[in-house]
Amino acid sequence: MELDVDIRKTLQAGARQFHLQVQVRSNSKRIVIVGPSGAGKSVLLKTIVGLIKPDQGHIRLGKNTLFDAQARINLTPQARQLGYLFQDYALFPHLTVRQNIGFSLARGWRNPPQQQRLSQVDYWLETFELQALADQFPVELSGGQRQRTALARALVAEPQALLLDEPFAALDADLRTKMRADLAALQQRIAVPIILITHDAEDARALGEHILHLQNGQLTNQYVQQSDEQKMTNDGLN
Repeated sequence: MELDVDIRKTLQAGARQFHLQVQVRSNSKRIVIVGPSGAGKSVLLKTIVGLIKPDQGHIRLGKNTLFDAQARINLTPQARQLGYLFQDYALFPHLTVRQNIGFSLARGWRNPPQQQRLSQVDYWLETFELQALADQFPVELSGGQRQRTALARALVAEPQALLLDEPFAALDADLRTKMRADLAALQQRIAVPIILITHDAEDARALGEHILHLQNGQLTNQYVQQSDEQKMTNDGLN
């Protein structure tokens, strides 16, 4: 599924201005945007998901136009069918793990009933080994458990792509290594494209196929590296 982004956006805070200007096309299943704090990574991700409207340009994913300034197209975040994982996970503190995962399946803003059982939710509880924690609240979970709950909530609605905002920032070094491997294995298994932003070059090395370096709102470098799956295939051909 091709991602085609060509956007400009100016943000103003008092006398300060920030200019984002990004043009990129990619068919990779794992796109990683890496750069320091203030580079514009989160702004770029939020324009793709629909939380920030660009001033000019277009955003296309596969055959779908998510935004086109000239054609006056600007789909709502819900209509874009994208899973979005916030940096702080944004779990609802008053809802259990099961309710948090099922929230996007509920109609309107009504919370899912605590005892409701849905096959889609049960599937992701099992996939992320959260069955034993299904009735616990976010405050009772570890960092890794909260992250898995947030990932399950993002995936339960079957998005066409998954967007991740610094997903490992709150984890210690050992857990970061494990969660990188878990996320890579999950992506290969469910075949949902991911777009991930990070300040950590190791995240990019471990997860990225198409790696974009962002600095001061502009791409300074980009390259494509083989995934482990591609390396295995190529090794078998040699």
